[in-house]
Amino acid sequence: MKINKLLLLPFLLASVQNQAQEKRLLTLKEAVEIAVNTSDAASLAKAKTETSRLELDVTKNNRYPSLKASGQYMRLSSAHVDSNLQSNSNASEPSKPLKVDQLMLGQVNASMPLFNGFKLTNSIKESESIYKSQSFAEKHSKEQIGLEVVELFANLYKAQQMVELIEDNLKTADQRVKDFTAMEQNGLIARNDLLKAQLQQSNVLLSLDNAKKNTAIANHRLTTLLKLPESTEVAIDIDAVKRDMGNNAGGQSLGERNDLKSLELKKQAAENGVKVAKSDYYPSLSLSGGYIAFDLNNVLTVTNAMNIGVGLSYDLSSIFKNGKKVKLAKSRVKETEIAVSQLNDEIREEQFQAQQNYALSQKQSLVYDKAVEQATENYRIVKDKYDNSLSDTNDLLEADYQQLQAKINQALSKADVAQKYYELQFASGTLTSSLNISQK
Repeated sequence: MKINKLLLLPFLLASVQNQAQEKRLLTLKEAVEIAVNTSDAASLAKAKTETSRLELDVTKNNRYPSLKASGQYMRLSSAHVDSNLQSNSNASEPSKPLKVDQLMLGQVNASMPLFNGFKLTNSIKESESIYKSQSFAEKHSKEQIGLEVVELFANLYKAQQMVELIEDNLKTADQRVKDFTAMEQNGLIARNDLLKAQLQQSNVLLSLDNAKKNTAIANHRLTTLLKLPESTEVAIDIDAVKRDMGNNAGGQSLGERNDLKSLELKKQAAENGVKVAKSDYYPSLSLSGGYIAFDLNNVLTVTNAMNIGVGLSYDLSSIFKNGKKVKLAKSRVKETEIAVSQLNDEIREEQFQAQQNYALSQKQSLVYDKAVEQATENYRIVKDKYDNSLSDTNDLLEADYQQLQAKINQALSKADVAQKYYELQFASGTLTSSLNISQK
């Protein structure tokens, strides 16, 4: 039995290792789509929209008549009742005391407002504006979630590229140490040169460990946002990102920003709030009707008692008190007007900065491409000189470092171009639409 368990052990370890290193290839579109449909922030925004919709439905229900039905049954004990309705008695005989031991009462009342200073109409308009505002706020929240995914995607790609480039450089450093060790043993180079190569090897190892740490953190942040298993290792489909960028145009107009639309609708809701406050200056007129059935045992029975009428009410104190409510509502309108103006300025600034940052990232990417060519050629020349004893170890190690740094800058610049592009899309309010994201 022990032998069988030992035979199974390698297979179990292999299975655990495969589960611990589950890889998933993701495009940016897929990642954003997952986030805007499953993340907690997206669910919260959706719940707020649903709450606003239900509040609107509750407000609309006030248009319907109010209908109330009630019934009572009361048991009476030792009740003394004097009544002139005792038809069985006459003047020569004293009346017998009535035995009243129960009371039954049933009634139905209905009322419907006819006029209340247009308060109900304006309240519905106010709720509709708030609901629409929250709908656009939900869309803007998903744009923000999409931008967060873009940033996490860029950070993860940068970290992964760093690991890949440093690992390649480490292979070169390892081989150099082996070569220098053999040369030092044969007396071809000084020990100091070997120590310099070993020091560079150690520095590359430290950089690799730091890059792997950054990769693990970026990967964990992304999988947490997307609600993927913690063991998932995200592999980025960079070619799909390039295709999506190539298929889309630049930013849209200012009016496409959902946060601006949301705030404008809040302003509209505040304006309707002023009308709601002013409605208290008017009297209220309502139509009412009802039915009542009454039975006081041995005394009185009433059935089919129906009533209908019109009621008029007016709160005289509103003449003095309501002015403050109206001023408060107008102050809220003023607040939203200023907020809309401020947001307009902020959006213009965001768009301008995003355009400048995207243009700069494209220029820098071209420069870094040229720098890689220059650094590669420089390393080739220095390496050739070193092999011919025309340059020293310091020149070789410095050229190697410059070549690595140029390649890292080039890889980071590619990610920056994509990130700045989608930041421009966010500033224009078209991030999710540019990726053709389907939303649930």
